[in-house]
Order: sequence, then structure tokens, then C-alpha cells
Amino acid sequence: MKTTGTDRKRNESADAELAAPAITRRHLLQAGAATLAGAMTGAQLSAASLQEKKGVTDPENPSLPNASPQAPVAAHRIRQSACRWCYSGLSLEQLCAAGAAMGLAGIDLLQPAEYAVPRRYGLVCTMGYADAGEIQRGLNRVEHHSAIEAGLRRNLPLAQRAGVQRVITFAGLRDGISDAEGMRNTIIGLKRMKPLMEDHGIQLCLELLNSKVDHPGYMADHTAWGVAVVREVDSPQIRLLYDIYHMQIMEGDLITTIRQNIDCIGHFHTGGVPGRHELNNQQEVQWDGVMRAIAATSFSGYVAHEFIPLGDPLASLQQAVTLCAV
Repeated sequence: MKTTGTDRKRNESADAELAAPAITRRHLLQAGAATLAGAMTGAQLSAASLQEKKGVTDPENPSLPNASPQAPVAAHRIRQSACRWCYSGLSLEQLCAAGAAMGLAGIDLLQPAEYAVPRRYGLVCTMGYADAGEIQRGLNRVEHHSAIEAGLRRNLPLAQRAGVQRVITFAGLRDGISDAEGMRNTIIGLKRMKPLMEDHGIQLCLELLNSKVDHPGYMADHTAWGVAVVREVDSPQIRLLYDIYHMQIMEGDLITTIRQNIDCIGHFHTGGVPGRHELNNQQEVQWDGVMRAIAATSFSGYVAHEFIPLGDPLASLQQAVTLCAV
């Protein structure tokens, strides 16, 4: 994810032609066209050819095929995805084709108009935007609750039809209110959304972000705060989006924290620390170890890669997929 609170996971408008939204969850990624064209060589599989191949079934959506013809991820315990905003130099169609070819299960952080696109490639939208708040204006203030509910009411039927199982929400900035007050308000808001999420069978995932580097003032910046909220709301359709990049910056101790709180986690994001770049030996998280810890729990959701590639975007994504296929 990330750089400033004004871009990221919310303000990207859906592109009418299903190309990349104006996404820069943090820094606006400008990948060179020539590099991307080269990266796509051999990965430009058509939707028709992919649909002729038989993949494994997504356990959450039995009618949807899960991956590519080779489907390497299907043989492993971690179902992987890629966040759309990190690949602004590719159209969504190109990213889906390349992701299917390398064995991804889906594409993450899509706008409602894009929800159904991954299905053309045997993939799913693993998490969607649903106009359910923003980093700056979230659940920690009661005055935002009506707008969040309205966004969910508008978009959950679309998500349900497209087989989207998770949508994203945010706590909002502290901006003068205490963590205790913000927690009370967030619990009130999520209890208000709870029947709506349960009626549609879709999880609303509250994202944990760091307030140290990328999002100064963001309230849900520690796992304990988010876990307390989720446990108080007490619904299987209200969970946390545990962003490993952000929580490594804020508190570390990733594996123990994940093991102790996996019942509250509905989704994961990755990203190299520091910098939110490739998952390689230039950063501090041992990704295969973290993935093994996740795989050893009851977690059945998705791990979505959310890093800004410094090199060849698709080569970097393939490297991450291979590393995390434990």
C-alpha cells in the first residue's frame, strides 16, 4: 500500500473501459510501456482459451474456476492474489491474463464496475472497494456511518452477483479523538453494518495501516486495537485486513501475532519492508516463514501482493508468487 492518506484504496475511480483505475495507493506507479510489453510476452492468454482449461474450484464460490491452466497455487496452501493498483501500467485484462498464467487465484482491490472481469480468466475478485469509507474518513466517527452504509447497500448486491467475498473499510484518522472514543464509534458502526454483511454473506474487512511512515494519524494502527473491535462486534462477516507490511513497521512479531489472532483476520496483504517493494533479500521480512505460519492455521482466505515493483513488474510478481507458494 502506500504513501499518503489521500490516494490509495478508495479514491481510484473505476475506468469505464476496465483499464487501470487512477491508482496510486501510495506513489503513482508509472511503469514503462516497453518493459511491460516485454513482461507480458507469453502471458497474453485469451479469456476464451483460459475458459477451455479446467482449474480447481474456489471453495467459497464452487461455480467459479480458481486459477490458470497450470494452476501452481492450487497445489499449495496459500491462495494468492495481486492488488490491481500496483500495476497501473497494465490494463486489468492484461493483469488478469498474466496472473492466471502464473497461478494466481484472483485480483485484489477492484472497483464495482470491475468486479466481474477476473472471472473471464478463471479468477475471482478477492477483495473489492464498496464505497465503505476512506483512510481519512472512516468508522471512528459516527457522522460517517450513514455514508458507509449507503455505499455498502449500493455495492453489496453487485459484489454478491460477481462472487466477491470480501470488501474493504477503514477506521479513519484520529484527528483529535482518542483511541478509546474511536474504538467505541467503530464498534457502533460495524454493529450497524453487521446485519447487512450477514444478509449478503460478504465479509467487511477493516484494514490495519501504519501511522509511522505512510498514514500519520490513522487510528487502526495496531493489531490489538483491531482485534478488540472485531471481537466486540462478534460476527463472522466482520474481520481485519492484516497488512503484513504495515504491521511489521508498527509492531513486528508477525508470526506470533498472526497465530494468536487468526480468528479475527479475513485477508492479508504483503509488501517488502522498508519501502513496500519486492519480496526479496533486500528487505527484512522472511516471507516464506510467514506464509508457512499462515498456512498452519485455520485461515482459508487470500494473501494479496501489494508491493510497488522496482523492476520488471510481472517478473517481480512471479517471484513473490513462487516465494509464497508454501
